[in-house]
Amino acid sequence: MFYSLHGCAYPPARHRVKKNFPVSDHTRPLEVLYQEGKTRRSTRQELILEEPLSIRVQGKPYAVVMRTPGEEVAHVAGFCLAEGVVDRLEQVGAITFCEAESTNAVTLTVTPERMAAITGILERRGFISQTSCGICGKEMVDDLLQKVRMLPDGPPVDLAKAHDCLKGLEAHQRLYRQTRSTHAAAVYTVGFDLLSIAEDVGRHNALDKAVGKLFLKGMLNRAKVLILSSRISYEMVQKAARANIPFIMAASRPTALAVELADSLNMTLASAKETGIHVYCGFRRLAESSN
Repeated sequence: MFYSLHGCAYPPARHRVKKNFPVSDHTRPLEVLYQEGKTRRSTRQELILEEPLSIRVQGKPYAVVMRTPGEEVAHVAGFCLAEGVVDRLEQVGAITFCEAESTNAVTLTVTPERMAAITGILERRGFISQTSCGICGKEMVDDLLQKVRMLPDGPPVDLAKAHDCLKGLEAHQRLYRQTRSTHAAAVYTVGFDLLSIAEDVGRHNALDKAVGKLFLKGMLNRAKVLILSSRISYEMVQKAARANIPFIMAASRPTALAVELADSLNMTLASAKETGIHVYCGFRRLAESSN
């Protein structure tokens, strides 16, 4: 049975997902009401999935994040690298699904030597974004600087080529073209060879997945440029710094705290729209303009 809305047949929510629609691991089809001018009709859209992922360390609950299902092992690897649970691939014992039929719970185990070094992190749930209210920006940066080392200058980065990668990011975003609901993170070499890309409903998750894939392949040492579809928050700077990626360009401006943290870590932050590029810190890393 369908409801009628001003002359337009509009299905109730419980009937809008049709069994004969193809269902992917990332999206679900939905019949929705579309209005253009005075005309209304029923149409179909693909909606991005969002489900909880329970991340466990040594079998104990550590964090729950909302994310787009898929690439769970890479997601957990990148997340735990960013959190300081692991520093190197050799410290990972295993990353496994907790239940055979469910991909919504994953546990990471570390070597005994690493476990002895991270007891305080596990007890404290020691990451700044989960701390209580009242902490100031300076305290955030000071705390993060204890977990992340300053990055070297490294080879110069071509701003124009980075901008080209940002403008071409959507071409790699299959889920975004379907749903208009996902963020993306793409990682390149300094010569702009694409190493890794990931999409997710959450910008932090997309970055964790992109980094995690390289971490598991032992290829993070080649990662030098990060392109983001989203704004640059201090969490994104922290995740990039933990992966030793010194250059970030995004579609939106960074926060003031992100610039403060990136500057203290000798990182370069830039944002760009269709025309024009803004660089906020790390100017020494820029290649000379050919113009």
